[in-house]
Amino acid sequence: MSHENFTIALAGNPNCGKTTLFNSLTGSRQYVGNWPGVTVEKKEGYFVSNGEKIKIVDLPGIYSLSPYSMEEIVSKNYIIEENPDVVVNIVDAANLERNLFLTLQLLSLRKPMIIALNMIDVAQKMGHEINIRELEKKLGLRVIPIVASRNEGVEELVDAIRSEAGITRETPVLEEFFDRISEIEDTVASEDMREEKKTDLTYEFIESISTDILKKPEDEKYTVSDRIDQVVTNKYLAIPIFALMMFFTFFVTFDLVGNPMNEFIDGLIAGTIAPFLESVLLAIGAQSWLIALIIDGILSGVGGVLVFIPNVACLFLMISLMEDTGYMARVAFIMDRAMRNIGLSGKAFIPLVLGIGCNVPAIMSTRTLENEKDRLTSILINPFVSCSARLPVYTLFAAAFFPGREKYIVFSLYALGILVAIAVGLVFKKTLFKADETPFIMELPQYRFPSPKNLFLHIWDRVKGFIIKAGTLIFGASVVLWFMLNYNFSGPSEINSSIGASIGKMIAPLFAPLGFGSYQASLSLLTGVLAKEVVIANMAIIYGIGETAGEFAAALSSTFTPISAYAFMIFVLLYTPCVSVIGVIRRETNSIKWTVFSVLYQFGIAWFVSMAFYQIASLLLG
Repeated sequence: MSHENFTIALAGNPNCGKTTLFNSLTGSRQYVGNWPGVTVEKKEGYFVSNGEKIKIVDLPGIYSLSPYSMEEIVSKNYIIEENPDVVVNIVDAANLERNLFLTLQLLSLRKPMIIALNMIDVAQKMGHEINIRELEKKLGLRVIPIVASRNEGVEELVDAIRSEAGITRETPVLEEFFDRISEIEDTVASEDMREEKKTDLTYEFIESISTDILKKPEDEKYTVSDRIDQVVTNKYLAIPIFALMMFFTFFVTFDLVGNPMNEFIDGLIAGTIAPFLESVLLAIGAQSWLIALIIDGILSGVGGVLVFIPNVACLFLMISLMEDTGYMARVAFIMDRAMRNIGLSGKAFIPLVLGIGCNVPAIMSTRTLENEKDRLTSILINPFVSCSARLPVYTLFAAAFFPGREKYIVFSLYALGILVAIAVGLVFKKTLFKADETPFIMELPQYRFPSPKNLFLHIWDRVKGFIIKAGTLIFGASVVLWFMLNYNFSGPSEINSSIGASIGKMIAPLFAPLGFGSYQASLSLLTGVLAKEVVIANMAIIYGIGETAGEFAAALSSTFTPISAYAFMIFVLLYTPCVSVIGVIRRETNSIKWTVFSVLYQFGIAWFVSMAFYQIASLLLG
């Protein structure tokens, strides 16, 4: 057949290695995580085989084709409507029987198909013996054993894909099974009963063929993962261990690596780059306003964000380690009881944890939730979880007003964000989104040593995005703000009579009860809706200072106290998210009403919590 428009679809259970295979074939850098739900929308790429360009589509991980969640709908619709030339069903060899449930459902679609039996090395270590030839005979499919993470068997898989394109096979055993499924569909009226009978029959069929294709040790090995889980999922130890893990994350982010590297970068910018750039501009005869724009505007604004790259990189390193080892899947499991108190399942905790990195993919990951009301609740509470973009604000204010205690301050803010999210979720489930509880079933993957390459790619992608944002959005915001602070409608002006100061003074009274009713704070918060990093970039420009904690502490002491500084950080934590998050809320809810509601109610909660803290703390501490 012609391969001019040749398309492969990768389908399989969550965490079976689909994205690893996708990256191996395409050379792409899609994130691979050791927990379910990493891929929540289909991704496309290309690779060349024998001089022919082949399209490959990585579908979301699913356990079945039942249209209960968005990823199941996306996967099923793509296979049926787009008619890929071959469906490659990636099967986890270590969990063969469970994975075959989806295999049988895919076979019922009567599409050309092949099985990539992934992680065959893990199955062998567990003592599992798989008769591949017998499996091929039972299912009428080519079965290729692979280890996608090491690129083993991938060439053989590509050859098999090319030879099997457009070919469908039938076996008497399968046809008998499908006839019995059709009989259930025709004779059982109740949908719930019908699905239950079909599921029972499917697992009976899998069990019947497994006796010929799979041999396991009589005594299943007690794995290292089992031993670790006895501790980290312990009823009494689980949550304290998670809290310690998060505290250690902030210790690394600040004390161990982040702050020493910050000082180095700050010294490089303030002590080397700024003087050199200024001398070059003077040498070429640049006008004073242009020098001020570049040094006091652009360099202060962009540099004020770039100096926090080590903190951001450390945060993503620690989160990635927890994800890639498989620990983060346990976090969802141990938080199930707490989440059920607000009417959600532990599965809804996964988007909250993802929000620590960025709220955009976190909100997109709510697609894994089957219940639409649960999904909407998760979307609306997710922005309360502090993303990495807010980290520079905490870092600078904590260092300026709470030196030596930065990790405790930042840890308290992240904890507060999660607590507020849970509290608001409870209110929503009791009022706006009343619904029955949904069952929580989640696969706990085996613990694995993280791939250094995968860790590096994940961290680099995040840091690269941080740098790109600094070079584009923050660069532009710094230029605009510099002009707003140095000009009024009559021309050049002092900062106190500038356009920016006038705007800040208009909204400043709104924040007076919160302890930071200055135009400097108000204007920074207003521009922070573009991106939370802009808050610090703008403060550096507004106060006309560098990025060190000492300089900021001296400059901010006229408008902030330690109490009002913490109230300011609370407000930054909870208030209206950035435009990127607002955009993804609009897309995922498909509702202007809920988008506007999200913007307004988050601002209201931020104002109330920040005000309550400032007023109570001022009363108690003076």
